[in-house]
Amino acid sequence: MSSKLILVTGGTRSGKSDYAQARAEAMSGHHYFLATCPTIDSEMDERIERHKAGREENIWQTIEEELDLVGVIKSLKQESVCLVDCLTLWVNNLLYRAEKTNVVFNENTMQKEAGEFVAQAKKNHGIIICVSNEVGMGIVPDNADARLYRDLVGKTNRIIAEAADEVILVSCGLPLFLKA
Repeated sequence: MSSKLILVTGGTRSGKSDYAQARAEAMSGHHYFLATCPTIDSEMDERIERHKAGREENIWQTIEEELDLVGVIKSLKQESVCLVDCLTLWVNNLLYRAEKTNVVFNENTMQKEAGEFVAQAKKNHGIIICVSNEVGMGIVPDNADARLYRDLVGKTNRIIAEAADEVILVSCGLPLFLKA
């Protein structure tokens, strides 16, 4: 099996994660669910538990990693399917770490991180399906931090989409194939 990179994007509650999961479950191979969501409060814990309950436990191995997606991709079995849910939270986590360590994090830094992810995904002999929010279709945020976040997610989506073999936009639960 050669490497394949798929990007599934859409708005909040658009059905993108459900689509990506169903698509992954229809594929053969060892299945990994790479969860990037940090546990920050009880409501988020409940969301995480609902997501876990919605996956067929007998086929999925869940890996919780907020930052080192490249390291996780390196460790996967050959000819596996890895669902990364989601890149939007990964960007958030990278930005949060930079803020906490007083490191400047900008589009150039994000381009490097996303580029390393793409390079490793292309080396992987399996299928990587990435879920990400399309955040650029709303209003312009009213503060610099939120605008930076929006810009970083947009930059990441563009880098992943350019390298991806397929790009699917999910709207109202319907997949729209942008690149096949």
